[in-house]
Order: sequence, then structure tokens, then C-alpha cells
Amino acid sequence: MKRRPLTLAASAAAALLATAYLLGVSTGANAADTLISQGKTATASSAESAAFSAANAVDGNFGTRWSSSFSDPQWLQVDLGTSATITSVLLDWEAAYATSFSIKTSADGGTWTSIYSTTAGAGGRQTLTASGTGRFVRLETTARATQWGVSLNEFQVFGSGATTTPTIPPGAVRVAEFLADCPASHRLPDDPIVFPNLPGASHMHSFFGSEVTNAFSTVNDLMNANSNCNPSIDKSAYWIPTFYNNNVPVEPTTGVFYYLGEGVSDALIAQTQPFPVGLRIVAGNAKATGPGDNTIARWSCLGAGEVNPSTDFVTCPAGSMLESYLDFPHCWDGRNLDSADHKSHMAYPVGNACPASHPVVVPKLRQVMRYPVTGNPAGFRLASGPGYTMHGDFFNAWPADEMARRVTDCIRIIVKCGADGRP
Repeated sequence: MKRRPLTLAASAAAALLATAYLLGVSTGANAADTLISQGKTATASSAESAAFSAANAVDGNFGTRWSSSFSDPQWLQVDLGTSATITSVLLDWEAAYATSFSIKTSADGGTWTSIYSTTAGAGGRQTLTASGTGRFVRLETTARATQWGVSLNEFQVFGSGATTTPTIPPGAVRVAEFLADCPASHRLPDDPIVFPNLPGASHMHSFFGSEVTNAFSTVNDLMNANSNCNPSIDKSAYWIPTFYNNNVPVEPTTGVFYYLGEGVSDALIAQTQPFPVGLRIVAGNAKATGPGDNTIARWSCLGAGEVNPSTDFVTCPAGSMLESYLDFPHCWDGRNLDSADHKSHMAYPVGNACPASHPVVVPKLRQVMRYPVTGNPAGFRLASGPGYTMHGDFFNAWPADEMARRVTDCIRIIVKCGADGRP
């Protein structure tokens, strides 16, 4: 089946709307309505590919979308969890919209009642007065406007009675965290973010997670490949400059990637949005010329607190390991999956809040590497240079529904979860 590309321009235009919504600007629904569908379980009759899953339509991010296969009819539905009173529905269509469709509700997901229908759909952004009750709300399309499938950036149901907060389990550790534990997979002089489609153009990188990452990798490549992470559902690609000891490459014992809710107020942690599929982030400064040159690299020794952390390599005592910590920016501009310098679309918080230019809070990714080396660091180097040039690249390929569940169940309510995304 021919696939439409996931274009940066298209996602940027659509996600511009997300910024307004996340900041509380009216979206056309009645001001008294409450959004009751965001983050709930969504299913569909089909999906164009794994990158365009049903969960994208209820993730609160206008920069992601659900897209069906290229045929009629199709459906998309959301399970509100409990019976609710529905007052309106917002449909934000991508260019591939439906001319004929209906909105239906159901108490059991089997018997449906129509609360809205049209044969003259014009696409764009539609706020529909659609009153009814039910646990399930379904969009059914019967005629497409284009040769493609049907595609929605957001399917938002407004009303009352279905807003629930995940229960905090007894004894839960109150730290907003989930993680992926990913050993090194392979090495290549490639960088699909900084040097896409240019094999060999980069210094040597060590790759983690996706087992196929190379200069040509796209989000679809990653989502359809194997991952060595725990959990294996994380298809993302992570990479760092290769570490050398006396010019011999040394890989970390493992790479641990923590997804955290911190650096902003608890009120903003509760508004954390999932990473959009295909988001690319670079942290650190590969071109740093000294320890004070805009570097965020931190080196320390595992289990040896007497050794002060440093932006450059440190001397670790026998029995410990050399550790690297790197925190990624976690304020997103709400528009772009990447930027020309691969950094401008992201920012770090200031004063426990995201700057107005980057208003969308996403999880803070913390990269932790532990190398089985100790002693004099004179022979240590990175492929990019001294220790202060440590940097990390992240290409998000988590399935949207799995990322959304972890953000809801772990980050927003400030609960420590394991690799399975559960307390």
C-alpha cells in the first residue's frame, strides 16, 4: 500500500493549533464543556501505518494524527471509561477528510445510537453539537474526499461524567518516572538527525534501542523494526558518541533512559504531554571547546560519592564505574518535530516553568551511561572529543498509546513506574 509521508511541514502547521489548545485558548467548543476524551483508549477500523495510530487522535497534540487505510467505510472510537453525557465533538481533519460521516454513542460498544450525521462534510476544524450519553463515542465515515484514507489530528469529545484520575496505588513511590533499559546495539559513523541520508558523515556513534538505526532511518523504519530495549515496545533510537579507552572502543554496561516529571511545578507536571511520534531531540554540545562552553555533560563515579561530578572525565576508584548523565530539554514549541539546528524547537525550563516560546511540557529524558572503566582518565576520549563534548540524540518511536499511558499513569500523577510503565 502506498503511504503518505509524515512531513515536518504538515505536522508543524497542525501542531500550531496544539499550542493554543494547551494554553487554554478556546477551540470552538462551548466554554462550559469539559474535554473528556483526551488520553483515553482509542481504537480504529484501520491505520495507514504504526506511526498513525488511533491513539494519536486523543493525545491532545494537534501535531500527530490518526490516518486510516485508503478505503471506505472507516471508524474511530474512544472509550471514555464510564458512561458520560456528551455535549459536543471537535473534529480536526488533516487534508484527507470525509464528506459523509456520523457520530455515534454506545453503552457497550456493540449497540450504537447516531447523534450527528452529514453528507456534506467540508473538512478543516469542525465543532459539532452532538448531544447524547454513552461510554463509547464513534466517528463513522462512509465517503472520503480524497484518494487517501481519512485522517484526524484530534477527535475531542466534550461533556461531563467521564473525567477520572488514575488511582495512586498504596505504597507508591512519589517520583514521576518511567524508564527504558537499552544495551548498546551497534556502532556506525552515522547520524540520522544531524546528517540524514549521509552515511559516514559523522563521528562514530554507539546506538541503543532500535537495532536498525542508520543514516537513512525514518520514523516508520524504527517503528517497524526490532528494539533491544526493556520494554521492547519502545522502538525509539538513542545514540551517543562512542567512548574510547586508549583508542579501544568501550560500550556502557547498559544505557538507561529515564522519562521524568521534574524541573517544573507539580501543576505543570500534571499537564505533561506525551512525546509526539517522530520528535527528534539533541542534548549536549558536540562542538564544545572547553568545560565551560555551553556543555551540560556530567561525569561521576558509581558508588563513589567522594568524587565530585565534573563536566569532563573523572578518576574513579577501583570497584566503581565511570558514569555519564545527560538531561534533555523538555519544553516543546508545540509545532515542530525537529528544527534546522536540531535544538531550537526545544528548550529547558526557567523558574519551574516552560518559556512562552516553548509552552508544551513533555517528559524530561535523562540519559545515564555506565562504563566499566576506572583509574587515570588520560586515555579516555569520546569520538567527538573530550568528556565535555558528551551529547545524546533521541528519535522518538514509542507507540503513541504506550507513551500516553505512561505519561498518564506515571508522570502526571507523580508515581514511580518500572520498565513496564506500571508502579
